[in-house]
Amino acid sequence: MTTVRQGRSGPAELLCEGCSLHGACLSRSLPLEELEAFDAIIDRPRPLKRGEALVRQGQPFTSLFVVRSGSLKQVIDVDGRYDQVVHFYLPSETEGLDAIGEARCPATVLALERTFVCELPFAHLERLATRLPSLRGALYRCMGRELRGDQRQVCLLSGRTAEQRLAGFLLGLSERFHARGCSRYRFHLAMSRADIGSHLGLALETVSRVMGRFQRQGLVAMAGREVTLRSLEGLTVIAEDGPR
Repeated sequence: MTTVRQGRSGPAELLCEGCSLHGACLSRSLPLEELEAFDAIIDRPRPLKRGEALVRQGQPFTSLFVVRSGSLKQVIDVDGRYDQVVHFYLPSETEGLDAIGEARCPATVLALERTFVCELPFAHLERLATRLPSLRGALYRCMGRELRGDQRQVCLLSGRTAEQRLAGFLLGLSERFHARGCSRYRFHLAMSRADIGSHLGLALETVSRVMGRFQRQGLVAMAGREVTLRSLEGLTVIAEDGPR
Protein backbone atom coordinates (compact mmCIF):
# COMPACT_ATOMS: atom_id res chain seq x y z
CA MET A 1 0.00 0.00 0.00
CA THR A 2 1.33 3.48 -0.87
CA THR A 3 1.91 5.75 2.10
CA VAL A 4 0.19 9.11 1.77
CA ARG A 5 -0.60 12.10 3.86
CA GLN A 6 -2.79 15.13 3.40
CA GLY A 7 -0.70 18.06 2.17
CA ARG A 8 -0.85 21.39 3.95
CA SER A 9 -3.04 22.56 1.11
CA GLY A 10 -4.56 20.44 -1.65
CA PRO A 11 -4.55 16.67 -2.23
CA ALA A 12 -2.67 13.94 -0.40
CA GLU A 13 0.93 13.46 -1.53
CA LEU A 14 3.56 10.72 -1.33
CA LEU A 15 5.86 10.51 1.65
CA CYS A 16 9.59 9.92 1.16
CA GLU A 17 9.27 6.23 2.05
CA GLY A 18 6.73 5.76 -0.73
CA CYS A 19 8.83 7.50 -3.39
CA SER A 20 10.47 5.32 -6.03
CA LEU A 21 13.63 7.43 -5.77
CA HIS A 22 14.03 7.05 -2.02
CA GLY A 23 16.92 4.60 -2.50
CA ALA A 24 18.92 7.20 -4.45
CA CYS A 25 17.87 10.41 -2.73
CA LEU A 26 19.43 12.49 0.06
CA SER A 27 17.16 10.66 2.53
CA ARG A 28 18.22 7.13 1.58
CA SER A 29 20.39 6.40 4.65
CA LEU A 30 17.95 7.70 7.25
CA PRO A 31 16.26 5.27 9.66
CA LEU A 32 12.48 5.41 9.77
CA GLU A 33 12.13 7.74 12.76
CA GLU A 34 14.59 10.22 11.25
CA LEU A 35 12.99 9.86 7.84
CA GLU A 36 9.71 11.04 9.34
CA ALA A 37 11.42 14.16 10.75
CA PHE A 38 13.06 14.81 7.36
CA ASP A 39 9.76 14.31 5.57
CA ALA A 40 8.09 16.89 7.82
CA ILE A 41 10.31 19.75 6.57
CA ILE A 42 9.76 19.05 2.85
CA ASP A 43 7.52 21.23 0.75
CA ARG A 44 5.84 18.61 -1.42
CA PRO A 45 6.61 18.23 -5.12
CA ARG A 46 5.54 21.11 -7.31
CA PRO A 47 5.45 21.07 -11.11
CA LEU A 48 7.56 23.18 -13.42
CA LYS A 49 6.71 23.59 -17.07
CA ARG A 50 9.40 23.22 -19.73
CA GLY A 51 11.50 26.39 -19.72
CA GLU A 52 10.16 27.60 -16.36
CA ALA A 53 12.73 28.90 -13.87
CA LEU A 54 13.14 27.15 -10.53
CA VAL A 55 15.53 29.87 -9.29
CA ARG A 56 17.13 32.91 -10.90
CA GLN A 57 20.76 33.94 -10.75
CA GLY A 58 21.22 36.50 -7.99
CA GLN A 59 18.01 35.79 -6.07
CA PRO A 60 18.32 35.04 -2.32
CA PHE A 61 19.30 31.46 -1.53
CA THR A 62 16.69 29.83 0.70
CA SER A 63 16.26 26.17 -0.31
CA LEU A 64 17.73 23.03 -1.78
CA PHE A 65 15.62 21.16 -4.35
CA VAL A 66 15.56 17.44 -5.07
CA VAL A 67 14.40 16.45 -8.56
CA ARG A 68 11.56 13.97 -8.23
CA SER A 69 10.85 13.60 -11.95
CA GLY A 70 11.99 15.37 -15.10
CA SER A 71 15.28 17.27 -15.36
CA LEU A 72 16.84 20.71 -14.96
CA LYS A 73 19.70 22.71 -16.45
CA GLN A 74 21.81 25.25 -14.58
CA VAL A 75 22.79 28.32 -16.59
CA ILE A 76 25.19 31.14 -15.70
CA ASP A 77 24.96 34.55 -17.32
CA VAL A 78 28.52 35.44 -18.37
CA ASP A 79 28.91 39.23 -18.17
CA GLY A 80 25.61 39.70 -19.98
CA ARG A 81 27.22 38.39 -23.19
CA TYR A 82 26.03 34.78 -23.29
CA ASP A 83 24.57 31.99 -21.16
CA GLN A 84 26.75 29.02 -20.21
CA VAL A 85 25.14 25.68 -19.30
CA VAL A 86 27.16 24.41 -16.36
CA HIS A 87 25.13 21.50 -15.00
CA PHE A 88 22.21 19.15 -15.63
CA TYR A 89 20.14 17.67 -12.79
CA LEU A 90 18.44 14.27 -13.10
CA PRO A 91 15.87 12.58 -10.84
CA SER A 92 17.04 12.17 -7.21
CA GLU A 93 19.81 14.77 -7.65
CA THR A 94 19.98 17.84 -5.40
CA GLU A 95 20.09 21.37 -6.78
CA GLY A 96 21.43 24.26 -4.72
CA LEU A 97 24.43 22.67 -3.01
CA ASP A 98 26.75 25.19 -4.68
CA ALA A 99 24.84 28.02 -2.98
CA ILE A 100 25.33 26.79 0.59
CA GLY A 101 27.15 29.46 2.53
CA GLU A 102 26.23 32.11 -0.03
CA ALA A 103 23.55 34.76 0.25
CA ARG A 104 22.39 34.44 -3.36
CA CYS A 105 21.91 31.80 -6.03
CA PRO A 106 24.94 31.63 -8.35
CA ALA A 107 22.97 30.59 -11.43
CA THR A 108 19.56 30.30 -13.05
CA VAL A 109 17.98 26.84 -13.05
CA LEU A 110 15.42 25.97 -15.74
CA ALA A 111 13.20 22.95 -16.35
CA LEU A 112 14.19 20.97 -19.45
CA GLU A 113 10.80 19.25 -19.47
CA ARG A 114 7.82 18.95 -17.15
CA THR A 115 9.59 18.53 -13.84
CA PHE A 116 8.61 17.97 -10.23
CA VAL A 117 10.89 19.00 -7.37
CA CYS A 118 10.77 18.58 -3.59
CA GLU A 119 11.82 21.76 -1.81
CA LEU A 120 14.00 21.58 1.30
CA PRO A 121 14.01 24.96 3.09
CA PHE A 122 17.65 25.21 4.08
CA ALA A 123 17.13 26.82 7.47
CA HIS A 124 14.93 23.86 8.49
CA LEU A 125 17.33 21.35 6.94
CA GLU A 126 20.32 22.87 8.73
CA ARG A 127 18.59 22.76 12.12
CA LEU A 128 17.50 19.18 11.58
CA ALA A 129 20.99 18.12 10.47
CA THR A 130 22.45 19.37 13.77
CA ARG A 131 20.17 16.90 15.58
CA LEU A 132 20.51 13.97 13.16
CA PRO A 133 24.10 12.84 12.47
CA SER A 134 22.93 10.49 9.72
CA LEU A 135 21.29 13.37 7.86
CA ARG A 136 24.37 15.54 8.31
CA GLY A 137 26.50 12.73 6.90
CA ALA A 138 24.13 12.27 3.96
CA LEU A 139 24.34 15.99 3.21
CA TYR A 140 28.15 15.90 3.30
CA ARG A 141 28.22 12.88 0.97
CA CYS A 142 25.87 14.66 -1.40
CA MET A 143 28.15 17.69 -1.42
CA GLY A 144 31.14 15.42 -2.03
CA ARG A 145 29.47 13.88 -5.07
CA GLU A 146 28.78 17.37 -6.39
CA LEU A 147 32.46 18.29 -6.01
CA ARG A 148 33.57 15.10 -7.76
CA GLY A 149 31.17 15.89 -10.57
CA ASP A 150 32.72 19.33 -10.93
CA GLN A 151 36.19 17.78 -11.01
CA ARG A 152 35.08 15.36 -13.69
CA GLN A 153 33.71 18.23 -15.77
CA VAL A 154 37.04 20.06 -15.55
CA CYS A 155 38.85 16.91 -16.69
CA LEU A 156 36.31 16.40 -19.47
CA LEU A 157 36.98 19.86 -20.90
CA SER A 158 40.72 20.15 -20.30
CA GLY A 159 42.66 19.52 -23.52
CA ARG A 160 40.09 17.06 -24.85
CA THR A 161 38.88 16.62 -28.41
CA ALA A 162 35.21 17.03 -29.31
CA GLU A 163 34.92 13.23 -29.63
CA GLN A 164 36.38 12.70 -26.16
CA ARG A 165 34.10 15.30 -24.63
CA LEU A 166 30.91 13.90 -26.12
CA ALA A 167 31.87 10.29 -25.39
CA GLY A 168 32.67 11.21 -21.78
CA PHE A 169 29.40 13.10 -21.46
CA LEU A 170 27.34 10.13 -22.69
CA LEU A 171 29.20 7.75 -20.40
CA GLY A 172 28.62 10.09 -17.46
CA LEU A 173 24.88 10.16 -18.14
CA SER A 174 24.92 6.37 -18.42
CA GLU A 175 26.47 6.07 -14.95
CA ARG A 176 24.03 8.56 -13.44
CA PHE A 177 20.96 6.84 -14.87
CA HIS A 178 22.27 3.43 -13.79
CA ALA A 179 22.78 4.71 -10.21
CA ARG A 180 19.05 5.52 -10.17
CA GLY A 181 17.99 2.01 -11.20
CA CYS A 182 17.49 2.92 -14.87
CA SER A 183 19.10 1.41 -17.95
CA ARG A 184 22.70 2.41 -18.51
CA TYR A 185 22.33 1.67 -22.22
CA ARG A 186 19.17 3.54 -23.20
CA PHE A 187 17.85 6.85 -21.91
CA HIS A 188 16.12 10.08 -22.89
CA LEU A 189 18.15 13.21 -23.64
CA ALA A 190 15.93 16.01 -22.38
CA MET A 191 18.62 18.59 -23.14
CA SER A 192 19.02 19.95 -26.66
CA ARG A 193 22.21 19.56 -28.67
CA ALA A 194 22.72 23.30 -28.23
CA ASP A 195 22.62 22.80 -24.44
CA ILE A 196 25.06 19.89 -24.70
CA GLY A 197 27.36 22.03 -26.81
CA SER A 198 27.23 24.89 -24.30
CA HIS A 199 27.96 22.46 -21.48
CA LEU A 200 30.92 20.90 -23.31
CA GLY A 201 32.31 24.06 -24.88
CA LEU A 202 31.41 22.90 -28.40
CA ALA A 203 29.46 24.47 -31.25
CA LEU A 204 26.05 23.01 -32.05
CA GLU A 205 27.33 21.93 -35.47
CA THR A 206 30.22 20.07 -33.84
CA VAL A 207 27.91 18.18 -31.48
CA SER A 208 25.70 17.14 -34.41
CA ARG A 209 28.68 16.10 -36.54
CA VAL A 210 30.29 14.01 -33.78
CA MET A 211 26.98 12.40 -32.82
CA GLY A 212 26.44 11.48 -36.47
CA ARG A 213 29.94 9.96 -36.59
CA PHE A 214 29.23 7.91 -33.45
CA GLN A 215 26.05 6.59 -35.11
CA ARG A 216 27.86 5.62 -38.31
CA GLN A 217 30.50 3.83 -36.25
CA GLY A 218 27.79 1.83 -34.46
CA LEU A 219 28.61 3.30 -31.06
CA VAL A 220 25.20 4.89 -30.48
CA ALA A 221 21.73 4.87 -32.02
CA MET A 222 19.34 7.82 -31.92
CA ALA A 223 15.55 7.86 -32.25
CA GLY A 224 14.45 11.43 -31.64
CA ARG A 225 15.92 12.18 -28.23
CA GLU A 226 16.11 8.53 -27.19
CA VAL A 227 19.74 7.43 -27.23
CA THR A 228 20.96 3.84 -27.12
CA LEU A 229 24.61 3.22 -26.25
CA ARG A 230 25.54 0.22 -28.38
CA SER A 231 29.16 0.03 -27.27
CA LEU A 232 30.17 1.29 -23.84
CA GLU A 233 33.61 -0.17 -24.51
CA GLY A 234 34.03 1.78 -27.74
CA LEU A 235 32.91 5.03 -26.13
CA THR A 236 35.27 4.41 -23.21
CA VAL A 237 38.21 3.94 -25.56
CA ILE A 238 37.40 7.25 -27.26
CA ALA A 239 36.86 9.08 -23.96
CA GLU A 240 40.20 7.87 -22.60
CA ASP A 241 42.41 7.69 -25.68
CA GLY A 242 40.70 9.79 -28.35
CA PRO A 243 39.29 8.69 -31.73
CA ARG A 244 41.11 6.00 -33.69
